[in-house]
Amino acid sequence: MLHKNRNGQGRTVLVAGGAGFVGSHLLDALLARGDRVICVDSFITGSEANVWPLKNHPNFRLIERDVCALDQIDEPVDQIYNLACAASPPHYQADPVHTMMTCVQGTGNLLALAERHGATFVQASTSEVYGDPAEHPQREDYRGNVSCTGPRACYDEGKRAAEALCFDMLRAGRADVRVARIFNTYGPRMQPDDGRIISNLLVQAIAGQPLTIYGTGEQTRSFCFVSDLVAGLMALMDVDVNPDAPVNLGNPGEFTINELAAMVLAMIPTASGLVYRPLPKDDPHRRRPDISRARELLGWQPKIALAEGLRLTSDWFVATLGDAAAPLSPPAGRPVSQRPRIRLGV
Repeated sequence: MLHKNRNGQGRTVLVAGGAGFVGSHLLDALLARGDRVICVDSFITGSEANVWPLKNHPNFRLIERDVCALDQIDEPVDQIYNLACAASPPHYQADPVHTMMTCVQGTGNLLALAERHGATFVQASTSEVYGDPAEHPQREDYRGNVSCTGPRACYDEGKRAAEALCFDMLRAGRADVRVARIFNTYGPRMQPDDGRIISNLLVQAIAGQPLTIYGTGEQTRSFCFVSDLVAGLMALMDVDVNPDAPVNLGNPGEFTINELAAMVLAMIPTASGLVYRPLPKDDPHRRRPDISRARELLGWQPKIALAEGLRLTSDWFVATLGDAAAPLSPPAGRPVSQRPRIRLGV
């Protein structure tokens, strides 16, 4: 079915960060339903391989640009998804100043585009705005427990600042803005070196390496398969009535890291066992979304169970990496020396 914009023409959707893990799946879903899609990506952490299959698609256009330097798009745009930010600790900590400015300056530039084009805007925020939460499970009205000076602050506080910009624009009537707080997401196209727990464990198991557990392994996470998340983002964009509040998107199933490791070992046995390392500073101890708001307002809830999603993700890593994965290496993407310099002040 071809979706129409307000002029009756095919809808044009801009996806910032569209070459990333989640963004590339969103591109596929939008194109599959008949939208014209513009992908904006700097390829700092996004992968050209994720968008290469789309290069000859008649409804796809790629703009290689950092959102911190994006000022205009030379055609009408009906919807904007902002997924432009490194999302795993090794990646966003590689250049924390750029991470913070992507969240603030980049989001500001995209909001200005939304205002000029009259486009509906979805901001990809994060469960990290809750920090190491004192409330469990986390509801959207919980204000969080975030360190504003720690090594994760560039991302946590950057996303909180981006939310503030979004709701200021909404209250001012300058843009129709919706905010998704995304919990841990996994699936095919994860980067093997992104430092996320599922990619770490699967890649290590495939390579026959010991599985690395940080802390005691009793900390918990809730894992949402990427197709479920994409469906939630699209539902948030397309819902007629603006929720006027952030919406949690995640799978409420809660697992300890030790439980996750046991599931991986059951799928990919390795004689190397487990190795425990110190827990990184400010790493949350419990994480589980309350998705009541998403169920009520969007009619959305995840469908893919963790066991099924792990199998799909494992199969993808095996096909991509071969029978034996290389040892984990530093974060992929362009080195800090090749990234745009962010100018602070005047």
